[in-house]
Amino acid sequence: MNQPQATVDCLPTPQARDWRTPTELTILGAIWGASFMLMRIAAPEFGAVPLVEMRLAAGAMILLPFLWADRALFPARRWPILALIGAINSALPFALFAWAARVAPAGIGAICNAMVVLFTAVIAALFFGEKIGSRRAAALLVGFLGVAILASSKIEGAAVGPAVAAGTLAAVLYGIGANLVRKYLTGTPPAAVAAATLGSAALLTLPGALATWPESVPSMKAWGAAAMLGVVCTGLAFVMFYNLIKRIGASRAVMVTYLVPLFGVFWAWSLLGEPVTASMAAAGALIIGAVALSQRN
Repeated sequence: MNQPQATVDCLPTPQARDWRTPTELTILGAIWGASFMLMRIAAPEFGAVPLVEMRLAAGAMILLPFLWADRALFPARRWPILALIGAINSALPFALFAWAARVAPAGIGAICNAMVVLFTAVIAALFFGEKIGSRRAAALLVGFLGVAILASSKIEGAAVGPAVAAGTLAAVLYGIGANLVRKYLTGTPPAAVAAATLGSAALLTLPGALATWPESVPSMKAWGAAAMLGVVCTGLAFVMFYNLIKRIGASRAVMVTYLVPLFGVFWAWSLLGEPVTASMAAAGALIIGAVALSQRN
């Protein structure tokens, strides 16, 4: 959907832009950080796959108007790649993070999620011919050190290695998906692409969700968390993110990556009472630092 051009009178002043961008980035970071807490609440009662199905379906419905407006850009021949990207970039990583939320604190998944930027660069270098550069290579090593510290830690006496492995694999899949979008869908309206890929992923996930649907009725707290995860953290957050990209560009909008783990850990600590350990703090600092280093010009 083409954005109407603003007149000069409607353009925000520099002062307005100064506060608007950091405010929106902070809100988006808080929303996406909350998604890990919400998965921690809902996944034990729903199970990973049913929760992912509800998240995908709700997100797709929120974004459906964007897809409808640009439906002429989505002929039948384009849908196989959309379905593949939906599986790699949504269904599988959502399921991995939801599974991790069943067995480990919410902050673990949030910290692993910060690796997406680094893995996107690695996949681009390995399979799409882009140069990774010495700075990004160093950042990747620092990030992996953070993952290693996180994976070897124990929180409240329980090992979190399997959850870290799941979160790291999810970040790898996000990196693959981002490169597939760049290769095959450049120039296509991103909100419409998100609606198409989320909807395709929801259809692919549906059989598994029906087969594993919980026998006992989940609590209202779990239903509320699932609804917020789909409507707010997926559908509305995607709309906000794509509007940010249109206004400030992708390279600046991706700065939200720094905020997601901070908010993820904060929400889990403040609302769920989950601990923040020294190993989590050290791993988070290394991973966020690595992402910041990889993004320097």
